[in-house]
Amino acid sequence: MHELVLRVGEDRVEAVSDALVDDAGALSVSVEDADAGTPDEQALFGEPGEPVPAAGWARSTLRALFETEADADRAAAWLLARPQWQPLHLQALQPVPDEDWVRLTQSQFAPVAVSLGFWIVPSWHEPPDGATTVIRLDPGLAFGTGTHPTTRMCLRWIAAHAQAWPRVLDYGCGSGILAIAAAKFGAQVIDAVDIDPAAVVSTRENARTNAVVLRAGLPDHALGAYPLVLANILATPLKLLAPLLTAHVAPGGHLVLAGVLERQADELRLAYSPALDLAVLDREDGWILLVAQRAAGPA
Repeated sequence: MHELVLRVGEDRVEAVSDALVDDAGALSVSVEDADAGTPDEQALFGEPGEPVPAAGWARSTLRALFETEADADRAAAWLLARPQWQPLHLQALQPVPDEDWVRLTQSQFAPVAVSLGFWIVPSWHEPPDGATTVIRLDPGLAFGTGTHPTTRMCLRWIAAHAQAWPRVLDYGCGSGILAIAAAKFGAQVIDAVDIDPAAVVSTRENARTNAVVLRAGLPDHALGAYPLVLANILATPLKLLAPLLTAHVAPGGHLVLAGVLERQADELRLAYSPALDLAVLDREDGWILLVAQRAAGPA
């Protein structure tokens, strides 16, 4: 493998990146701040809910990966001959050392502590000492590895309220992590549903890995009322789903919602107010956990 390194201005980053992949045969292109580590370094990402400070860096470093040195050399000559992308500066054309990419990727994912004794552990790690409840979960295509605050807050709630729920619904199950946690903490019948077929497959595979039984399928598999309804999605779909999700909450049952920023709390409360009174029960890194309990039916 060989790497072509270029210095590009903000207004040409996207066009040059596309040309490298579409026309010059690059296997991949990454973009970095050319001023990283200097006083001119520019942050592009702010706090949740805040506008992005800028669309791109004033000066960017593009790193394009090619199969051979000849491929990289031809791409450099082709780019430098096109006046529409000038000024464009060639920084380097260099070999890329062989790496064990699987091991390198795995090293970025360590066990995640949820609460005392409760851990999310990738398959290539041993559970930490003192781990009493372990979910084995590897990073994959579906959302939910336990590293995001919204997932951790849901998992903490499940662990803190562990009981033999007769039925649980995980709506928007992603990797199935919440459904698996519910099973680990006593749930008996669990329906995990998602609009993405890949998430359904991922949930089934992760359930087998963790030796738990659940029913995974598309949203039409969610039927009837449940003592516990979990939904870790995002605020906009949660608002649209308010009538559907509240209809699935059994008398005396709980609704647990995540994927909501602190500034979105009032609009979520309003969306669910005709049926349930949501309260903020947890906060982490600008995200909140909203929980409601339906009044118990007549005895």
